[in-house]
Amino acid sequence: MLGLMGGAGVTHFTNPGFYDPIVPRWMPGPARAWTYASGVAELTCAVLMARPKTRRAGGVASFATILAVWPANWQVALDGGIPDAKPPMNSAALNWARVPLQLPMLWGALKVARGAR
Repeated sequence: MLGLMGGAGVTHFTNPGFYDPIVPRWMPGPARAWTYASGVAELTCAVLMARPKTRRAGGVASFATILAVWPANWQVALDGGIPDAKPPMNSAALNWARVPLQLPMLWGALKVARGAR
């Protein structure tokens, strides 16, 4: 979970153009602000999970963050893929397949929150 959240957080800053198009249109303000905000949230989760004293809090924060960004995965699936993305990310099928993949991520965060390694 630490690597997943940390890696995802970094990519929000190294490749924000990937994330901007999947920010749901109903979110207020510019997509880039949400891309960076979710990147900060994911990096914060990773830092919290890296420290034994804050590991459980990191699991709770990861669960909340994954749940909060799940609408972006739904939105891109409903849109039929990421606009102007290279294959396979422009595929509706791939993006629909990503939606249920959030469930094992939520389960992993919950396990960390409950004290499992």
